[in-house]
Amino acid sequence: MIETTWNPFFDGWIVAVAAACALACAIPGCLLVLRRQSMMGDALSHAVLPGIAIGFLVTGSRANWIMFTGAILAALLTVFLTQWLGRRARVDPGAAMGVVFTTLFALGIVLIVRGANSVELEPHCVLYGALELAPLDLVRILGVAVPRAFVVLAVVLIANLVVVGLFFKEFRLAIFDPALASALGLRPGLMHYLLMSLTAVTTVAAFEAVGSIIVVAMLVVPAAAAKLLARSLAGMLAWACGLALVTAVLGHWSAVQIPHWFGLGSVPTSGAMATVAGGLLLGILVLAPREGVVAHQGRRWSFFVRSNCEDLLALAWRLEERGAAGSAGELLQRLRSARGTNRLVLHFCLARLVRRDLLRREGALLGLTDHGREEAGRVVRSHRLWETWLARTAGLASDHVHETAMRLEHVTDEVMRRRLASESGGPEVDPHGRPIPGDEAE
Repeated sequence: MIETTWNPFFDGWIVAVAAACALACAIPGCLLVLRRQSMMGDALSHAVLPGIAIGFLVTGSRANWIMFTGAILAALLTVFLTQWLGRRARVDPGAAMGVVFTTLFALGIVLIVRGANSVELEPHCVLYGALELAPLDLVRILGVAVPRAFVVLAVVLIANLVVVGLFFKEFRLAIFDPALASALGLRPGLMHYLLMSLTAVTTVAAFEAVGSIIVVAMLVVPAAAAKLLARSLAGMLAWACGLALVTAVLGHWSAVQIPHWFGLGSVPTSGAMATVAGGLLLGILVLAPREGVVAHQGRRWSFFVRSNCEDLLALAWRLEERGAAGSAGELLQRLRSARGTNRLVLHFCLARLVRRDLLRREGALLGLTDHGREEAGRVVRSHRLWETWLARTAGLASDHVHETAMRLEHVTDEVMRRRLASESGGPEVDPHGRPIPGDEAE
């Protein structure tokens, strides 16, 4: 842990390494999330450990190609054993994955601890990373001193971009329609193993930077957040990369600066990155324009208000049908008794209908305007067509169709009304003998 204020050179390289790591993880992470295999990223990030440890113990070298080779072999072994247990032993896929990766991870820890004196491998570094120390291990590229971790992660990032770019269509088909991919000869199984290899290589490259535990957050969280914002695979990849970049910058800044506000020392950047990523996911989960909690609740409230407004219009239409008129209080009381809706909500809906010129006040009474009568006729027509269809086609008793029709009338459009009329034989009255408003309501 480095106790320091912001240093443009030192902290700049830390941010660069963190950004390269987050971006490299975000690309395979999107594919894992879409395949509903996020836990496979977790499994591989732990299960590749024995491959790395065995490579170290056998060669006594920290050469990157040895790390990657051992990681890929361990990853492929993990995938093979997980699928084998699922097929042959009929073990639940989640349970099979848990058995395999915990066993291999434990084996890797044992090998690291037992071989710690013979190889330069620190268990703490493997688990939690040493991102703050990355600028101290430099290599020269074209005469410029660059952190070795940045070079490794940049190469992996470029490799991930190239592989996903070259096989973009194949990955997309294998994710969204594996049956079609097989029919076209694209071999989705091969794409699966290619994705696992990318994940394994990315995980190993991220070991020294953020460790095997925090890398799971980098694989999953930006991708999960991007899924809430994007409508396509390309859009999801772009959003995930953008969120990963923000995570790296804000993660290191918050690790260095925020603790000093409270008189404390800086915290590990990798942990701060995971925290920031979780905060971004939470914020997006709440505020996402299509899938967010606020948007979802807004749609529910809009539908709730529209349904009650339509119920008020339909009630006013039925009163007119009977040659009666109702006051505002009578309309609200009848609907409240029938639907159990809160009185304040009904007052809000009533004021909205008056404001939109669908209802008008005539002294103490309320009446439908011409436009309101058209809207109300459509709602009543939908209701009575559904009652007729449910009674004639679905075979329900006439006294069991009202409640179902009350729900369905609010989601029925013109096309559905015409289809209901056609399938019901063009009825003029509903099962209760009440006339069905004609097409002029359309």
